Amino acid sequence: MATDTMTKSESIADSLRAAVDRNFDDQVAFLQRMVQFRSLRGEEAPQQEWLAQQFADRGYKVDTFSLADVDIASHPKAAPMDDIDPAGSMQVVATADSDGKGRSLILQGHIDVVPEGPVDLWSDPPFAATVRDGWMIGRGAQDMKAGVSAMIFALDAIRAAGYAPDARVHLETVTEEESTGNGALSTLMRGYRADACLIPEPTGHTLTRAQVGAVWFRLRVRGTPVHVAYSETGTSAILSAMHLIRAFEEYTKKLNAQAVRDPWFGQVKNPIKFNVGLIKGGDWASSTAAWCELDCRLGLLTGDTPEQAMRGIEQCLAEAQASDAFLSENPAELVWSGFKADPAVCEPGGAAEAALSIAHQAAFKAPLDARLSTAVNDTRYYSVDYGIPALCYGPYGEGPHAFNERIDLESLRKTTLSIALFVAEWCGLRKL
Repeated sequence: MATDTMTKSESIADSLRAAVDRNFDDQVAFLQRMVQFRSLRGEEAPQQEWLAQQFADRGYKVDTFSLADVDIASHPKAAPMDDIDPAGSMQVVATADSDGKGRSLILQGHIDVVPEGPVDLWSDPPFAATVRDGWMIGRGAQDMKAGVSAMIFALDAIRAAGYAPDARVHLETVTEEESTGNGALSTLMRGYRADACLIPEPTGHTLTRAQVGAVWFRLRVRGTPVHVAYSETGTSAILSAMHLIRAFEEYTKKLNAQAVRDPWFGQVKNPIKFNVGLIKGGDWASSTAAWCELDCRLGLLTGDTPEQAMRGIEQCLAEAQASDAFLSENPAELVWSGFKADPAVCEPGGAAEAALSIAHQAAFKAPLDARLSTAVNDTRYYSVDYGIPALCYGPYGEGPHAFNERIDLESLRKTTLSIALFVAEWCGLRKL
């Protein structure tokens, strides 16, 4: 009986491998079209409309809704998003229903991308989706439109091989992953739940064992503008902002010195990252700056909460301002401007991880390895807030958020097979 079971399993794996290979040119073309959408924050709707049609053409039941449709701000874990209109941030959920007895599954990926920066510093146009030497180059190609194509074409391969999942499967494409996570949260608020979730972020075929949390904040600093000839009689908001940056750099060093006690990140060098990602200010080169704004991000470790990190940010800011003659009388305004993301751990030994390990071994002929991430991903909502086992696992690429971001296409092919095998292992398959 064991031999018969193994033979059947190997036959299904061979059929899925052949189907992935047959469809792969179409998958690469599909991914190219995805990358060609310049789906920056607030501009994702054309991409989502196209994907909704792709899902409908495949026969899925499609639900397209906005963040305003679920009143995202009412959820205690929602992050601030004052810079965009929730009604314009569209989410798509495609459902393959089944009355089978397998375990249900969510396959989810984000389609929002970060700005491309100066185009002349790219080797190829960032939204051309250039294919060369086994790579696809483009903003979002790695992070994470390749993974989205993998989850879609994994199910395509199952169908092409003559099977269907023996359980309900939701394919979800969301926004806001790069700024708040509210897109993923909205799908859960909408009622989409399952026995497990897999998010194919570009992890290089490894499972994300633990991820840090993150808090975004904005500092609005004021100054006293005077002609530069009399600069000593005024103050520069830009120089005051530099004082605050140095204070947060020192604060981050203290946090990292304490991080050695973290059970997951204790061996990771400087796991807490502080970043000033956006700075603007001043009005005239010959005037001391009357204003300066800083958009910042600070990480937090397992066992901590965003609220604790926010109190630490407030304390650091208060101490830094108390040591400055102008800021002590004219404090900066602190605004929570995005992420309030919990850290999360994928605890070892779960059934979903076991199923993924089997699938990965079959696709890559190697054991599944784990990684620690000093970035955040959407699995935190599923595992921390809704008790759904959530796996972050996807293809290999290079340069997330960088110039010449790119995805390894052979890695994408194997990852697509691995996800198809995971669906087979987790949900079970039935013959069409």
